[in-house]
Amino acid sequence: MNTADQYLKAIYLAQRMEDGPASTGTLADLLEVSPASVNEMIGKLEEQELVEHEKYKGATLTEEGLERAHDALQTYCIIERFLANVLEVEEFRGEARALESVIDDTVAERLDTIIDRPEQCPDCFDPEQDCCKLLELEASGQAD
Repeated sequence: MNTADQYLKAIYLAQRMEDGPASTGTLADLLEVSPASVNEMIGKLEEQELVEHEKYKGATLTEEGLERAHDALQTYCIIERFLANVLEVEEFRGEARALESVIDDTVAERLDTIIDRPEQCPDCFDPEQDCCKLLELEASGQAD
Protein backbone atom coordinates (compact mmCIF):
# COMPACT_ATOMS: atom_id res chain seq x y z
CA MET A 1 0.00 0.00 0.00
CA ASN A 2 1.49 3.32 -1.01
CA THR A 3 1.17 6.74 0.61
CA ALA A 4 -1.70 7.74 -1.66
CA ASP A 5 -3.65 4.67 -0.53
CA GLN A 6 -2.99 5.52 3.12
CA TYR A 7 -4.45 8.98 2.49
CA LEU A 8 -7.44 7.51 0.68
CA LYS A 9 -8.04 5.15 3.61
CA ALA A 10 -7.82 8.09 6.04
CA ILE A 11 -10.26 10.16 3.94
CA TYR A 12 -12.66 7.21 3.86
CA LEU A 13 -12.53 6.85 7.65
CA ALA A 14 -12.76 10.61 8.25
CA GLN A 15 -15.81 10.82 6.00
CA ARG A 16 -17.46 8.12 8.11
CA MET A 17 -16.52 9.87 11.36
CA GLU A 18 -17.61 13.30 10.20
CA ASP A 19 -20.59 12.06 8.19
CA GLY A 20 -19.49 14.26 5.32
CA PRO A 21 -16.33 15.63 3.71
CA ALA A 22 -13.04 14.89 5.49
CA SER A 23 -11.48 17.99 7.01
CA THR A 24 -7.77 18.71 6.71
CA GLY A 25 -7.40 18.79 10.49
CA THR A 26 -8.97 15.37 10.97
CA LEU A 27 -6.80 13.90 8.23
CA ALA A 28 -3.67 15.45 9.73
CA ASP A 29 -4.58 13.91 13.10
CA LEU A 30 -5.35 10.47 11.64
CA LEU A 31 -2.16 10.38 9.59
CA GLU A 32 0.01 12.16 12.16
CA VAL A 33 1.25 14.66 9.56
CA SER A 34 1.00 18.42 9.14
CA PRO A 35 -2.06 20.06 7.58
CA ALA A 36 0.27 21.37 4.84
CA SER A 37 1.24 17.79 3.94
CA VAL A 38 -2.44 16.85 3.81
CA ASN A 39 -3.23 19.77 1.49
CA GLU A 40 -0.36 18.82 -0.81
CA MET A 41 -1.44 15.18 -1.08
CA ILE A 42 -5.11 16.09 -1.52
CA GLY A 43 -4.05 18.23 -4.48
CA LYS A 44 -2.24 15.25 -6.00
CA LEU A 45 -5.20 12.94 -5.37
CA GLU A 46 -7.53 15.50 -6.92
CA GLU A 47 -5.34 15.61 -10.06
CA GLN A 48 -5.70 11.81 -10.27
CA GLU A 49 -9.49 12.21 -9.93
CA LEU A 50 -9.56 10.13 -6.73
CA VAL A 51 -10.74 12.99 -4.52
CA GLU A 52 -12.91 16.06 -4.87
CA HIS A 53 -11.91 18.94 -2.62
CA GLU A 54 -13.82 22.06 -1.67
CA LYS A 55 -11.95 24.74 0.23
CA TYR A 56 -13.13 25.08 3.84
CA LYS A 57 -15.43 22.05 3.44
CA GLY A 58 -13.07 19.13 2.96
CA ALA A 59 -12.27 16.16 0.76
CA THR A 60 -14.69 13.61 -0.64
CA LEU A 61 -13.70 10.41 -2.41
CA THR A 62 -14.73 9.82 -6.01
CA GLU A 63 -16.04 6.37 -6.98
CA GLU A 64 -12.53 5.23 -7.95
CA GLY A 65 -11.10 6.78 -4.78
CA LEU A 66 -13.73 5.02 -2.67
CA GLU A 67 -12.85 1.68 -4.26
CA ARG A 68 -9.13 2.15 -3.62
CA ALA A 69 -9.77 3.34 -0.05
CA HIS A 70 -11.95 0.31 0.65
CA ASP A 71 -9.20 -1.99 -0.68
CA ALA A 72 -6.57 -0.17 1.42
CA LEU A 73 -8.67 -0.53 4.56
CA GLN A 74 -9.25 -4.19 3.82
CA THR A 75 -5.49 -4.73 3.44
CA TYR A 76 -4.93 -2.97 6.76
CA CYS A 77 -7.55 -5.16 8.43
CA ILE A 78 -5.95 -8.30 6.98
CA ILE A 79 -2.56 -7.29 8.38
CA GLU A 80 -4.07 -6.39 11.76
CA ARG A 81 -6.02 -9.65 12.00
CA PHE A 82 -2.97 -11.71 10.94
CA LEU A 83 -0.75 -10.06 13.55
CA ALA A 84 -3.33 -10.34 16.33
CA ASN A 85 -4.83 -13.77 15.72
CA VAL A 86 -2.12 -15.76 13.94
CA LEU A 87 1.12 -14.32 15.28
CA GLU A 88 -0.46 -13.12 18.57
CA VAL A 89 1.51 -9.86 18.46
CA GLU A 90 0.52 -7.84 21.51
CA GLU A 91 1.06 -4.43 19.88
CA PHE A 92 -0.60 -5.50 16.63
CA ARG A 93 -2.05 -2.05 15.85
CA GLY A 94 1.30 -0.29 15.81
CA GLU A 95 2.85 -3.11 13.84
CA ALA A 96 -0.02 -3.07 11.33
CA ARG A 97 0.44 0.67 10.80
CA ALA A 98 4.16 0.17 10.22
CA LEU A 99 3.62 -2.71 7.79
CA GLU A 100 0.69 -1.35 5.77
CA SER A 101 2.93 0.85 3.64
CA VAL A 102 5.17 -2.07 2.62
CA ILE A 103 2.67 -4.91 2.16
CA ASP A 104 1.57 -5.27 -1.46
CA ASP A 105 -1.67 -6.78 -2.78
CA THR A 106 -0.11 -10.19 -3.42
CA VAL A 107 1.13 -10.53 0.16
CA ALA A 108 -2.19 -9.26 1.54
CA GLU A 109 -4.09 -11.82 -0.56
CA ARG A 110 -1.85 -14.61 0.73
CA LEU A 111 -2.25 -13.49 4.33
CA ASP A 112 -6.01 -13.38 3.76
CA THR A 113 -5.97 -17.12 2.99
CA ILE A 114 -4.47 -17.76 6.44
CA ILE A 115 -6.80 -15.67 8.56
CA ASP A 116 -10.48 -16.06 9.32
CA ARG A 117 -11.74 -12.70 8.01
CA PRO A 118 -15.45 -12.00 8.43
CA GLU A 119 -17.48 -11.20 5.30
CA GLN A 120 -18.33 -7.70 6.50
CA CYS A 121 -14.65 -6.74 6.71
CA PRO A 122 -13.60 -3.95 6.34
CA ASP A 123 -17.04 -2.40 7.03
CA CYS A 124 -16.71 -3.67 10.62
CA PHE A 125 -13.87 -1.16 11.15
CA ASP A 126 -14.86 1.55 13.65
CA PRO A 127 -13.06 4.76 12.65
CA GLU A 128 -13.70 6.48 15.97
CA GLN A 129 -12.16 3.63 17.96
CA ASP A 130 -9.56 3.04 15.21
CA CYS A 131 -10.14 -0.71 15.26
CA CYS A 132 -12.20 -3.56 13.94
CA LYS A 133 -15.13 -4.12 16.27
CA LEU A 134 -15.04 -7.86 15.64
CA LEU A 135 -11.30 -8.12 16.22
CA GLU A 136 -11.74 -6.46 19.60
CA LEU A 137 -14.21 -9.21 20.58
CA GLU A 138 -11.77 -11.90 19.49
CA ALA A 139 -8.82 -10.22 21.21
CA SER A 140 -10.71 -9.87 24.50
CA GLY A 141 -11.83 -13.51 24.19
CA GLN A 142 -8.23 -14.61 23.77
CA ALA A 143 -7.19 -12.74 26.90
CA ASP A 144 -9.55 -14.76 29.10
